[in-house]
Amino acid sequence: MQVIETSADGLRREFKIVLPAAEVEEKIQGRLSELSRRMQLKGFRPGKVPLTVLKQRFGREVLGEVVEQAVTDSSARVMSDRGIRAAGQPKIEILPRANDGDLEYKLAVELVPEVKPMDFSGLEFERLVVEVPDQDIDQAIEKMAQRLRKSEPVAVSRPGKTGDILVIDFVGRVDGVEFPGGTATGHFLELGSGSLIPGFEDQLVGADVGERREVNVKFPADYPNESLAGKDAVFEVNVREVREPVAVAINDEMAKSLGAEDLAALRNTVRERIGADYGAVTRGHLKRQLLDVLAANHHFEMPVGLVESEFDTIWRQIEADRAQGRLDPDDANKSDDDLKREYRDIAVRRVKLGLLLSEVGRLNNIEVANEELSRAIVNEARRHPGQERKVIEYYQKSPQAAVQLRAPLYEDKVVDFILELAKVTERKLRPDELAKALEEGRPPTA
Repeated sequence: MQVIETSADGLRREFKIVLPAAEVEEKIQGRLSELSRRMQLKGFRPGKVPLTVLKQRFGREVLGEVVEQAVTDSSARVMSDRGIRAAGQPKIEILPRANDGDLEYKLAVELVPEVKPMDFSGLEFERLVVEVPDQDIDQAIEKMAQRLRKSEPVAVSRPGKTGDILVIDFVGRVDGVEFPGGTATGHFLELGSGSLIPGFEDQLVGADVGERREVNVKFPADYPNESLAGKDAVFEVNVREVREPVAVAINDEMAKSLGAEDLAALRNTVRERIGADYGAVTRGHLKRQLLDVLAANHHFEMPVGLVESEFDTIWRQIEADRAQGRLDPDDANKSDDDLKREYRDIAVRRVKLGLLLSEVGRLNNIEVANEELSRAIVNEARRHPGQERKVIEYYQKSPQAAVQLRAPLYEDKVVDFILELAKVTERKLRPDELAKALEEGRPPTA
């Protein structure tokens, strides 16, 4: 193999690599011999197909396989021999075969820049810690009790009011024609719940058993079913029953119905859950402070290809959001030039932080264990009730998806490592104080 470095510009390196024709032919013969041992062709005994026949029938396909493997192996060897750490996927261009049959190709690669992490022990941060008040726990448990409520027919016949449950039959029509999903029988509707189209429930307040009402509504412009979005509809509604909710006592029995040992245990579980929710918010705040400091205090040459790839990903999302009317309001009135300038800066920041955190992890042997990845996959599966098995199988069969799931785990481990070295003080505060504290920010020091 002959390796010629043809360009060295900043972080970019280009090589011309030549693999002798004899070496390529040897690989082709080896592949054909492998096929011969297991190939069965009509007119030949198993394992006895001549190489000339195989080459005639499968030569082009085998050549493609051999060239692909030879390029992959040789380019990896070139980078390994020269100690090249590639920033992104190398680009390969196979050149036309020369008269002597040698395999020639160009290899272009960007190097990972030299990154020197700062002394993290000099950093100072403030971690916000939210103390969950008993009032929040009481409200959460009251909501649980409301969800467990049952209903019973009103003792004395009367019109329905807000908070009552009407048992109704209805048929909906648009332009006089019934539409899919617009019909129901024995539907339980809590007046005031806002569970149906805006205005539907309001027109049933005061309805009594046996009463028929015509409900006129307009589907919202952003209704998921585009064939109905923005259209006027008329529903014929028959009230079969008026029911009133029956309160559920908040006690040990209710707690047991929710899987807790008793009410005290349920309160502890709720406190932990609410605390975890606040913890996720405050951790995100602390992480943003850290990343801001890291971005401001590290300067190194950026791989152009990585930045362009990151920017292209961001810009495709911007264009998709714009096409679907989901563009951030802050961006709506900006020109493409302004948007590209802002989002290119974001791409540069992301690449810089990615390279820095990767280097910190490499230097300190930080890794994501398979057990940690497995737990993350299980947690992701739990977010899709009823589809858990399919989600797990997806990650098992899709290495790239598993890599994407591993990346944030790795990043969080590196962030935790840095925070352990930094000086982090805690400030306890109430939930009502959290929003103000997040807005004020209190800048970290370095």
